[in-house]
Amino acid sequence: MADTYAYLIHEPDWDSDAVFADPAAGETSFKEHEAFQKAVADLGARIVGGSALQSSRHGGTVKPGGAGRLVEDAVYTDGPFPDTSEVITGFYLVEADDEDTARRIAALVPTGGHIEWRKVFPTGM
Repeated sequence: MADTYAYLIHEPDWDSDAVFADPAAGETSFKEHEAFQKAVADLGARIVGGSALQSSRHGGTVKPGGAGRLVEDAVYTDGPFPDTSEVITGFYLVEADDEDTARRIAALVPTGGHIEWRKVFPTGM
């Protein structure tokens, strides 16, 4: 049975709005991801999910409230943590038959930064 691994792409934030304004702006990067998808299939693994994430300005961070997790007690911050220069710009979910294949896939993910890969805990969802 194959396990699912998550590959989190950490790199400097990108201007996702520029791709909406000029789709050719993201063409080179997206071609690298097409090649990655083929390489995963060549290793006998299967991509089961993933997506690019828009610029961090289209999100933020939150520290949930204490007991009861009341929305009114949550503390929100715009953008990523201020002490980091990289954000998660996208992710893949890949089914692989073994950890060795999962490690090899991690090295193939296109990025200008680094990849964090983790085995997904089977919650049955």
